[in-house]
Amino acid sequence: MYAIIATGGKQYTVKEGDVIYVEKLDEAVDSTVSFDVLLLGDGEQTKIGTPVVEGCKAEGKVLGQVRGEKIIVYKYKSKKNYHRKNGHRQPYTKVEITKIG
Repeated sequence: MYAIIATGGKQYTVKEGDVIYVEKLDEAVDSTVSFDVLLLGDGEQTKIGTPVVEGCKAEGKVLGQVRGEKIIVYKYKSKKNYHRKNGHRQPYTKVEITKIG
């Protein structure tokens, strides 16, 4: 069984036991979070929500708050002696999907 969930402006295809990195959630470590299910599918039957599947949630356990790889932002204008270097690390929440249904 798999489901498509939406959080942080993105959609994720998940199964039970999957570990995903989502946009930062304000939840403590070892707390549970629930996500609305947009599509629920198992081998033969698929339920499509309008916009969500009624009575169906995907539950997950927060494993930690992590940060992504560093991205270098470099700006410059040729022949004008202007250049700026900046770095960014996006914060993510690591979530393990425990239950779909």
